[in-house]
Amino acid sequence: MARVLVVMRILPEDINIDLEELKEKIRNSLPEGYEIVRHDIEPIAFGLKALRLYIIMPEQTEGGTEPLERLVNGVEGVSQAEVEIVHRLTE
Repeated sequence: MARVLVVMRILPEDINIDLEELKEKIRNSLPEGYEIVRHDIEPIAFGLKALRLYIIMPEQTEGGTEPLERLVNGVEGVSQAEVEIVHRLTE
């Protein structure tokens, strides 16, 4: 079964939020079968930085990436999370 690579851009609620800690909160909230395989920190402006996560998830997920977006947006410290890119991976 194929899996999907989802690239998400996450904006923190505040510039003082530790993005490494935020990444771990998100990692701990992911359901079984989901895995963060990479992350980047992108400077935005005036000290604000975005967290970009590369998440592998099962392809046959009901609702596509929408449940993942809702889950990440519900994590404490996340102001906004949006899917930027979705790629289908083959085993």
